[in-house]
Amino acid sequence: MRLVDTHAHLDSHKFEGDREAVLQRARTASVRGVVTVGTDLASSQRAVDLAAKEGMVYATVGMHPHRAKELDGAALAELRRLAQAPKVVAVGEIGLDFYRDLSPRDVQRRAFKAQLAWAAKLGKPVVIHDRDAHDDVMVILEDWVQGLENLPLADRPGVLHTFSGDWQMAQRALEIGFYISISGPVTYKNERRLPEIVRDLPLDRILVETDCPYLAPHPHRGKRNEPAHVRLVAERIASLRDLAYDELAEATTQNAIRLFGLEDLDSLAAA
Repeated sequence: MRLVDTHAHLDSHKFEGDREAVLQRARTASVRGVVTVGTDLASSQRAVDLAAKEGMVYATVGMHPHRAKELDGAALAELRRLAQAPKVVAVGEIGLDFYRDLSPRDVQRRAFKAQLAWAAKLGKPVVIHDRDAHDDVMVILEDWVQGLENLPLADRPGVLHTFSGDWQMAQRALEIGFYISISGPVTYKNERRLPEIVRDLPLDRILVETDCPYLAPHPHRGKRNEPAHVRLVAERIASLRDLAYDELAEATTQNAIRLFGLEDLDSLAAA
């Protein structure tokens, strides 16, 4: 039985005192891999460093929409350099955030498109952040995917992380090859729409994540989240779909291997 936490922020200062213990608890919970996600230059560098140090950790590099105004030519060149590190498996997290609007929306769109363009050149899938920008995100992704037709990335363009859209958005994402990643909110008692979507998603397109240290699942809601808690997300999804937990866990792990190219998952997890 294996799990992959496909979206974590292990570089967070909230893990500074016990990061090794956090990873050990993840191993105990059958987590074999953790993808730690960059959100700007500094966190992308930290993600790369963590992946180099820890066998079970992989990295992504990218500029979050909150920091989009920082993506000038020099920053993009540095991200490209970081993306060459051996265990960088995706570009992200990138996208649009029209909830906080910490960068102007036109600047967010430019940064999003620029990073999509070099992800295609690198042949790496993308990790998408979307908050209150569902249609804008999908229009940009649908346009981008059209240019991937003859590239290796065409059958695994990326993932919508911590999915917060409706079923129509999920269908649009599935139609262009994207995976849908589910996190802690699926376990919340007041969450109505997400469980219904989870029941209908194709099993071969579902990923599980924590987005730690944020969005801790029930019964840890409001506390620091960590990769071991991805098991609670997987258990909830299995229950919603009336599947055996082992079947759901292995299916989502195979999905993560396929999307991120984690063929070395078991050997590195044991390192």
